[in-house]
Amino acid sequence: MKALLTGGAGFIGSHLCEFLLDKGAEVLCLDNLSTGASDNIDRLRSERFQFIKLDVTNYIYVAGPVDYVLHFASPASPVDYQLLPIPTLKVGALGTHKALGLAKAKRARFLLASTSEVYGDPLVHPQREDYWGNVNPVGPRGVYDEAKRFAEAMTMAYHRYHGVDTKIVRIFNTYGPRMRLRDGRAVPAFMSQALTGQDVTIFGDGTQTRSFTYVSDLVDGVLRLMESNTNDPVNIGNPHEVTIEEIARTIIRLVGSTSRLVYRPLPVDDPKQRRPDITRARTLLGWEPKIGLEQGLLKTVDYFKGKLAQSP
Repeated sequence: MKALLTGGAGFIGSHLCEFLLDKGAEVLCLDNLSTGASDNIDRLRSERFQFIKLDVTNYIYVAGPVDYVLHFASPASPVDYQLLPIPTLKVGALGTHKALGLAKAKRARFLLASTSEVYGDPLVHPQREDYWGNVNPVGPRGVYDEAKRFAEAMTMAYHRYHGVDTKIVRIFNTYGPRMRLRDGRAVPAFMSQALTGQDVTIFGDGTQTRSFTYVSDLVDGVLRLMESNTNDPVNIGNPHEVTIEEIARTIIRLVGSTSRLVYRPLPVDDPKQRRPDITRARTLLGWEPKIGLEQGLLKTVDYFKGKLAQSP
């Protein structure tokens, strides 16, 4: 089995590369390293793993057969996609088009990494896959939300018109080792601040909710979806819902920090609630998360301690 991953040097992509190698696959990793890091994949280099530095909005050429194309290339943090708005739109549109074209040419199965952000600031709770969302296309988050919504539409068009066997995973908040210290998302931000004794910054009043999935659970769900017979979108996320203030206080307690909570204005269009309905994942994939929140956070704390010790 040969799998090609775009964005394979990123946080989630690198874990997927590792899991696929463990399953005996050959892995070709494509990444332009705009938000990914070679450190994430250095340990994976072997005869069965190849890395090519490439912007996947350009033409993708690969010699020989490819069985699976997994499209994970994209900035995924608000810090990143607001700094890189046009590249975010391009990788969602042009990058998805190029990756689908490769899958079509190779007769490969295709999996799109979509996101819970396609639901926007949801008016339905929890979010089911048949909910169409509440998205502001011209707001500051629109570049990411609409890039992924377009990518889903393109993926389904290739499935319906060209007969490509496509999968769409809608990823909810995921955390774990290999996240960047200054990623900008809640878990790395809170951990970096708590471990260094800084104030922990909460945007809004802290009552907005999220559902956090440990990365190994997510990867398990992605691989099950890749091997499944469904072509409809599937939520992969942890239905255990917590407030932002609760996750901040949990992290402060787990690291033994004396950090205080400080509050800042909520960014425009920031979702107030986020929790997946995973009925489809349970029914079609036999999947549900196994790693509890505190268990996963403790694994992540150890990683961040090591990264902070290495940083200048």
